[in-house]
Amino acid sequence: MENNQSTRTESLDETRLAEAVSIANIPTLLMLLVQMTGDMRWLDDPYRPRRARGLEDNDTGGLPDDIQTEIRAAAHDAILAWSKGEPLALPNPDPEMLVHMLQTAMDEPVPEAYGENIAAGLGLDPFGRKPRKLSVPQGTRALIVGAGVSGICAAIRFKAAGIPFTIIEKNPSFGGTWYENCYPGCGVDTPNHLYSFSFAPNDWTHYFALRDELYAYFVRVAESHGLAAHTRFGTTVTEARWDAATHRWQVSIDGPDGAETLDAPILISGVGVLNIPLVPQIAGLDSFPGPAFHTAHWPQDLDLTGKRVTIVGNGATAMQVVPAIAPQVAHLTVVARSRQWAAPFPQFRKEVPGPVRWLLQAVPLYQAWYRQRLAWTFNDRIHPTLQVDPDWPHPERALNAVNDSHRRQFTDYIKAELGDRQDLLDKVLPDYPPFGKRMLLDNGWYRTVARDNVTLVTERLVKVDGDTLTCSDGSTHQADVLILATGFKATAVLSSMTVIGRDGRPLSEVWDGDDARAYLGTTVPGFPNMFTLLGPNVGLGHGGSIISNIENQMDYVMSALEQMFAHGAAQIEVRQDVHDRYNAAVDAAHAKMVWTHEGMDNWYRNSRGRVVAITPWRNDDFWRMTRRADLADFMLDGPDQARTDVA
Repeated sequence: MENNQSTRTESLDETRLAEAVSIANIPTLLMLLVQMTGDMRWLDDPYRPRRARGLEDNDTGGLPDDIQTEIRAAAHDAILAWSKGEPLALPNPDPEMLVHMLQTAMDEPVPEAYGENIAAGLGLDPFGRKPRKLSVPQGTRALIVGAGVSGICAAIRFKAAGIPFTIIEKNPSFGGTWYENCYPGCGVDTPNHLYSFSFAPNDWTHYFALRDELYAYFVRVAESHGLAAHTRFGTTVTEARWDAATHRWQVSIDGPDGAETLDAPILISGVGVLNIPLVPQIAGLDSFPGPAFHTAHWPQDLDLTGKRVTIVGNGATAMQVVPAIAPQVAHLTVVARSRQWAAPFPQFRKEVPGPVRWLLQAVPLYQAWYRQRLAWTFNDRIHPTLQVDPDWPHPERALNAVNDSHRRQFTDYIKAELGDRQDLLDKVLPDYPPFGKRMLLDNGWYRTVARDNVTLVTERLVKVDGDTLTCSDGSTHQADVLILATGFKATAVLSSMTVIGRDGRPLSEVWDGDDARAYLGTTVPGFPNMFTLLGPNVGLGHGGSIISNIENQMDYVMSALEQMFAHGAAQIEVRQDVHDRYNAAVDAAHAKMVWTHEGMDNWYRNSRGRVVAITPWRNDDFWRMTRRADLADFMLDGPDQARTDVA
């Protein structure tokens, strides 16, 4: 993000600038004005924005027209002066100032400790991410399993560091989940100006991109960094086994040319957690005569026009599919045994205006601050309200007073969306606290289930007999097409391949099936030089972009490897006691949060009830934990080191 601190040598088109600034986001423009002019009055009344409602962008800042006009005129002049070479008056605000700025932009409290994280997001010294070449020992190589978001990020960081690598990818293309999932309505529920790599901003056409644009973005990033030459597509990893004698991973693969074994000192898992479809056991499922499939395997030539369709599930995927297909089918039966909270989604399928797209590209500081506001809105803003108040008198409906107010707001929204179909309220209104399951964004689901050609069934599908589907209440439904929107095996981390560690123990045995644990979600005792991106307890249950945590993890991986190289060691392995203390802290934090609230059932938890998939930490907490690896947390080993506890 070095352009945020630089001056321009060529003036911007004043007509385009005026058009863009006239509709730009006021709180973001105010942050530019502070940095470009150094004038602190823009942080005070009458210019202070008013707090946004819900998740909206708050483009006007809630300010009167005359104040907006004054801000836009000043921003136009400041940006124009910058484009002609005027340096930023405040190029490197200190963390305290950044917290004050974000608090002003959002009109709400921001933790004092958050400033360094904001600085990192803006690319400011000394907190900005600065990949660099490393002194890499001869023979060093990395194998990266997966060419999705995690694998692409790892490969780009390794390339910048000068570490040779090979990506093993089962699909014929980059993209991971965005290659595999192409069902109608498929898209992201995080703003894509946030759901993108910090080092690869994009000219997005929509605020929340649909699948094709997302897939194209990740392919373009991978290809622009030349990753195809380092990738073996159509190839699966069947086993990875640590060889203690050589300090290398022996990795068995099966590809177009048959089976073979590769070896490398470093192993990166980029397989993610939402890549193994969960197909429920339903009696007679094989007897269904028509198309029957999981949403991750959507047939490309499928035509649903005039068909009787049944969809099982009502999580994030179903909430996207149902509104997308309901208008074209003859009848849609939604089998949704559980109920979900969903927030209003004012930017659903909303295009980014052309002038704003231009401004985001032409003025990097505008995009950087816009991204910071999104990061707060969609991630850590809600974190304090997810903590259990032990004195709250109504735990059956909420965690605390704020959570209860969210319940009232979301309930009012659902009632409004159902319109004259209030008879459906009991079928869609959850009986658990908001955010107890992943909070969804409503793209018309409530209005869709109220359609005349839609039937909502709140029971389990228990039997399939030809084209007749029977639910647990005894009701029967006819279908020509059966869609399973039943999610993924999120707690079965790394279950797609066998991984055998230093002592000959399979990782599946260490994790006792679905009880995955790792230090910082990244490294596991007994498995040297192996790093799990998007591993246990790294996902985000309270919102935000998982790409941020993946980049944080890669910062940590690069720090660990750099120090391993510098010490002349061949392997690095996290200490068991460090790992255990960390996971005890994770569990203790989760015990005080909504996902473990009494009666909660969600895909974040394993068969024992332990939260495996998501983190309890704020974004800035995890960023701080992963900035640099502490060698005191590790053991190093050969060839130039005897096996040693660095502490």
